[in-house]
Amino acid sequence: MSDFLAEQLSLATKQTGPEWLSELRDAGQRSFSDAQLPTRKTEAWKYTSLYNLSNAGVANAAPAAQGHAPVIPGLNGLRLVVCNGIPDVCSSDPEAMELVVRFTDADAEQQQAILAQLGKTLADKGNLFSDLNTAALTDGYFLNVAKNHILRKPLHIIYCTTPVTESGDEKFTVNTRLLVNLQSGSSATVIEHFSGEGEQNNFTNAVSEICVGDNAELTHYRLQLMSEGAYHISNCHIDLQRDARYSGFHLALGTALTRNDIVVNHNVGGSHCELNGVYVPQNKQLVDFHTNIEHKVANCTTEEVFRGIMNDSSKAVFNGRIHIHPQAQKTLAELSNKNLLLTNKAEINTKPELEIYADDVKCAHGATVAQLEEKATFYLQSRGISKEEAEVMLSFGFINELLDALDDEAIGAWLRPQLAQRFGRDDALTTHIGGDL
Repeated sequence: MSDFLAEQLSLATKQTGPEWLSELRDAGQRSFSDAQLPTRKTEAWKYTSLYNLSNAGVANAAPAAQGHAPVIPGLNGLRLVVCNGIPDVCSSDPEAMELVVRFTDADAEQQQAILAQLGKTLADKGNLFSDLNTAALTDGYFLNVAKNHILRKPLHIIYCTTPVTESGDEKFTVNTRLLVNLQSGSSATVIEHFSGEGEQNNFTNAVSEICVGDNAELTHYRLQLMSEGAYHISNCHIDLQRDARYSGFHLALGTALTRNDIVVNHNVGGSHCELNGVYVPQNKQLVDFHTNIEHKVANCTTEEVFRGIMNDSSKAVFNGRIHIHPQAQKTLAELSNKNLLLTNKAEINTKPELEIYADDVKCAHGATVAQLEEKATFYLQSRGISKEEAEVMLSFGFINELLDALDDEAIGAWLRPQLAQRFGRDDALTTHIGGDL
């Protein structure tokens, strides 16, 4: 076992949590103790090095703190703020605190409901960082939407990391766990929002488990807007039951290391998945998306679209896999990944995959890598727009289609100026895009 893994295991075993979670913790610690750190010879980590993370010295418990949780203007949602892994009661809405069950506050009935589902979507996955999260399982949050109930307001969960000293040089690890269960006929919108203050080099290891019941519908946002030097690894696993509908939007602005593993399981039949994502790293940031859609049964559909814009010397990885099992007849699945390189030093490694074992299916996949077209830039210049602003407008237009498709207009309106500023870095270059910077 490497020093990094040994230090993380030692940190996990020192933490205490509810006794009713001890069996899961012990199982996670056993699995993690047998793990090995991925290398460049590990196919799933071929283009993403963990060297900087393993030498970052982040195997310390997160200090208690209160941060400045970001606000999305116009979003009429229920805010649950979790700062350095601990809920910030003062910044959270009381209604959200009542709606979401914190593991450490769960009563006997809630404990049984949590244990019935916790870890089930992760079974037999053998994911190193999921095992670490389970090994350190001392707390988490459980959203259970009752049968035929419609959650009228979005649940906005804000995970913020913040320093507690003026120097802000603390290095620590935060493991977050979210369990969402939508019972049959229910509907909800859940926003997972990761943010960070200062230039911290902390490590966040996030796991989300989601079960969308029969004829239930979930709109899910995962917004990753952390500090420049942060390390963020997340696993998101979604189980879809009969006629379930899942609409997901995943955004990564980029950090020292951002890795996202997303797994969607079509388990019963008639389910539909829309999975969209945007990644826009800059400087020397690294973003890695690995998605896996498992079509296990017949009559299910998937639409997956990811777009990336790489600037400066940044790097991105996209590996999208759609797996059609032998019994998954009448499947309709499409995967598209488009990438834009703004400099000659930016890099993208893209690998769309279709693995099909059924013969009555309609599937398509594709990927493109390009730079800005000189003709389009010249056209805008001929209309009185400077070359620099024209490049910003064209870059932003590359991802604006996905922002326009967001169900909640407030989120799109809030993200547009932030994304525009990533390209322009000067307010004068974003005057034709719109939005207040």
